[in-house]
Amino acid sequence: MTEINPAEIIKRIEKLEKVVFKETRRPGNANEKNNFKGATGGLRLLISEGFFDKKKNFGEIKMGLADKNYNYSAQAIQTPLNNLSKSGGPLVGFREGGKKVYAKRRWCEQKEREG
Repeated sequence: MTEINPAEIIKRIEKLEKVVFKETRRPGNANEKNNFKGATGGLRLLISEGFFDKKKNFGEIKMGLADKNYNYSAQAIQTPLNNLSKSGGPLVGFREGGKKVYAKRRWCEQKEREG
């Protein structure tokens, strides 16, 4: 019987574990918190800078993005804004005086204080 090298066995086990226990991730989810590309990234940048600490309407948000050189159409901004204000997202959207306004969710503020 041939002699088995323990180092070779360890290498083979590690290779198998990488294949079997590989991390499953959604596409486009790499470093989502620090990814400031595109319209969604611009909104994340504004969130990280505290822009949404006070209520903002759509016009103010569009101007805030333009100030940071994120120049997008209203439609291109509205979709990620809706996605970020869904349940579980960092923003909350509600109507005030007949207009929709957005602000940072309270649990996001608590997470920042804790971590």
